[in-house]
Amino acid sequence: MDVKPFESSRSNLIGHRLGLVSILGLWGFYFAVVTIRAAILGYPGQSEMLIYRVVVTALAIGLTFLLYLFLERFADRPLRWRIPIAFAAALPVATAIAAFNLYIFEVSDPLQLFAGDEWKEEREMFAEFRARDPLAMWRGFAEQVMSRYFVTISWALLYMALGYAQIVRQAERRAAIFAQEAQTAQLRALRYQVNPHFLFNTLNVLSSLVMRDRRDEAEKMILNLSTFYRTSLTSEPADDVQLEEEIRLQRLYLDIEAVRFPERLLVDIAIPKSLNSCCVPALILQPVVENAIKYGVSRVRRPVTVSIDAREENGKLIITVADDGDPLPDDAPHGTGVGLNNVYERLDARYGEESSVTWGPHPEGGFAVTIELPINRETC
Repeated sequence: MDVKPFESSRSNLIGHRLGLVSILGLWGFYFAVVTIRAAILGYPGQSEMLIYRVVVTALAIGLTFLLYLFLERFADRPLRWRIPIAFAAALPVATAIAAFNLYIFEVSDPLQLFAGDEWKEEREMFAEFRARDPLAMWRGFAEQVMSRYFVTISWALLYMALGYAQIVRQAERRAAIFAQEAQTAQLRALRYQVNPHFLFNTLNVLSSLVMRDRRDEAEKMILNLSTFYRTSLTSEPADDVQLEEEIRLQRLYLDIEAVRFPERLLVDIAIPKSLNSCCVPALILQPVVENAIKYGVSRVRRPVTVSIDAREENGKLIITVADDGDPLPDDAPHGTGVGLNNVYERLDARYGEESSVTWGPHPEGGFAVTIELPINRETC
């Protein structure tokens, strides 16, 4: 069985592309809000400030992406560690963005956008204000740091939320794969349970034939047994087979039992050609047919007919295995139920509530088992 390794949660928890998109989205939104606010308040020189605002926003995007790369290094840590790391790491990023914003707008003005006469009144007002309050610039800087910090930490929390969602999706995928593997293992175990049960009974029959010196019949049974196992073991235990192939395997089994009961076993198989291509779990009929032989044919001295028929009803494939043997006495041993339980458990593991197995005696004698499962022609 090939098992694909899971992706490590440490590497690219949300992926570089998603990380960059989230950064662009958040800072783009912030840029739009600030620009709209400035336009509504009627600040002068909107076009000039827009140029600097684009430059500052581009720097903010770059620094936040570096913050993303830094936080990715802690992607495999518990959430209780990642949150304080994110809060701490966001502060120097916000400080750098605020410092660059202050420098480009109020200190350097590299393009001399605010050097014209239309800005003379604003320059004199700021100069007078700073002369009266030397700490005003630093308080303004602190306010800018806090505003950028809230934006940066908002992105960091968004990053962790996206990362947590990715972890949940990976966990769900793991759970789905484990559930599928568990179901496959259960089906395989149930399938393997059929073969030893059948082999045990067949070897008992062979032993009795050898002890009675019925060598030709024993040899014929050995050949049929070899053909049966060679055919049945070529398929994967958890795979489905066409109903036609399943019936062929049951014919081989019935040929084996016919050696034991040449005068008592009669077979009647009626399968419409339209249903031959329907998919069924491999050897799903084996325990049922075996029970018909054990409790219907072997207990009596008269001919007993074992019948297998199939029909389609309401989108379901319905298969009935029946015999017309004598009713079981109340004090007769009824077996351990391994066979029918095996059939039920395999169908339940494969189809759940879409399948069913019902069984019981006929009023006039004999016993019938009816299997119902969804019609499917795609998996075999």
